[in-house]
Amino acid sequence: MSTSEPPRSRGRHTRARLLEQAVTLFAERGLGSVSVAEIAAAAGAHPNQITYYFGSKDALFVHAAFLMLLRDAERLEPIGHRQRTPKAFREALARTALALPAVPIAVQAMSITRHRPELQPLVRQNLGLLFRQAQRYLTAVLERHDWVIDRPADTEARTFWSAVLGARLISESGFAGRSSDIDLAGVLTVRARPAGE
Repeated sequence: MSTSEPPRSRGRHTRARLLEQAVTLFAERGLGSVSVAEIAAAAGAHPNQITYYFGSKDALFVHAAFLMLLRDAERLEPIGHRQRTPKAFREALARTALALPAVPIAVQAMSITRHRPELQPLVRQNLGLLFRQAQRYLTAVLERHDWVIDRPADTEARTFWSAVLGARLISESGFAGRSSDIDLAGVLTVRARPAGE
């Protein structure tokens, strides 16, 4: 009697290993310096399995970039939870978000879709996940501290992450400047609830 793993389960594990190794290698060396063969070898898989599970190296890169970004975004949460005032919360989130290692990788992944429109749905899906994750987090912070915002939470979350990604795109495009030149904290409208409200 065989105790081997069922094919569907084995396929899920292979896909997960490929994605995790891609995350590691792309984070270390970037898209252009990593080959499909290297990713496959690191995952104990065959190069054609990348095509089978992801379609292309570019698609795998988009998957990996957004997995990194979603994980980095979760790491922002404790930083925000430790802040005691809306101003400190806005500043801590802005400062930390701009420095996340996954942000420039996600910007690169999004830029690929200009020439690979078939990957646009993948980016839309992952941006939707990022925005929903940020909205849930923001809603929890507002309730915990009894803070308020000036617009709906989904708009606040989308505006913040759009500003983060846009700021990095401008920076990656070679515009001279520093993170302090951008008032990312000012994009957030988090404030204390007015007395009597």
